Amino acid sequence: MAVVSAPPPRTNPRRAGALTPYLLIAPSVIAMLGFLVYPMASVLYYSLQRYNVTKPWDNGFAGLDNFRTLLFEDPIFWQSLGFSAKWVVVEVVLQFLLGLALALIVNESFIGRAISRALVFSPWAVSGVLTTAIWVLLYNPFTGVSRYLADMGLIEYGAAPLANPDTVFWAAVVAELWRGVPFFAILLLADLQSVSKELYEAASVDGASRMRRFFHITLPHLRDAIILSTLLRSVWEFNNVDLLYTLTGGGPAHQTTTLPLYVAQQAAQSHDFGYATALTTVAFLILTFFSIVYLRLSKFGAKS
Repeated sequence: MAVVSAPPPRTNPRRAGALTPYLLIAPSVIAMLGFLVYPMASVLYYSLQRYNVTKPWDNGFAGLDNFRTLLFEDPIFWQSLGFSAKWVVVEVVLQFLLGLALALIVNESFIGRAISRALVFSPWAVSGVLTTAIWVLLYNPFTGVSRYLADMGLIEYGAAPLANPDTVFWAAVVAELWRGVPFFAILLLADLQSVSKELYEAASVDGASRMRRFFHITLPHLRDAIILSTLLRSVWEFNNVDLLYTLTGGGPAHQTTTLPLYVAQQAAQSHDFGYATALTTVAFLILTFFSIVYLRLSKFGAKS
């Protein structure tokens, strides 16, 4: 007697098709979990621990002790947070205004425009450490700009802008401006080139002045680019470590210590990784809150 085998089960093509998108994005999701979620979870875990490699006998679960210390017992935390806010506001505002001015200039047609664009954008290609080396030489009290200013009688000989508490902030600001202004110039110029020339021609025919064309055509067109660039630059300036660390080391007397630089000092110098990760967690929460509020208030992506 012949044995009749059962037919193989049929797969539902509709169900298989519904799973295809999830299978395609699975590698990206796994990579995101590995490179984003796991590090964030690790930082949160260590922020609740006492973890100092120089005091292994004291390591262990600390609960919220690290957060209580930074909020109520660490004046440097509040000083670095205040300086970070001041640094971000001054740098982003000045970089944006200067970058917008340069973008408007190099967007015009004139002889040597290509060379001018290259010169404007060149500082952006220089690394932070190399930028610091350039400005350390410029600020050298014996061979830099200070020497020439002293020869002109404007300042005293031996004046060191990076060592003077009255001038160190603005000395660091100028150095970061040199590196940061091209970012705004590049991004805004790219958006300026997409503005229709017919709009300017029609406005000119209607008698609109250059200022009216700027405020009623140029700025509205740049709205989303301005919001995005200022947000990105605010986050980057808040996280600024390389230039300030190599330029001033956070001094004098922690006057140029940003919160991320204070994190680096706690981790690399004090080896207190538990406290450093608690500081990192607070910085992450501050940036997340700021980004959400900024995007909501600015209505990024909304049609005007």
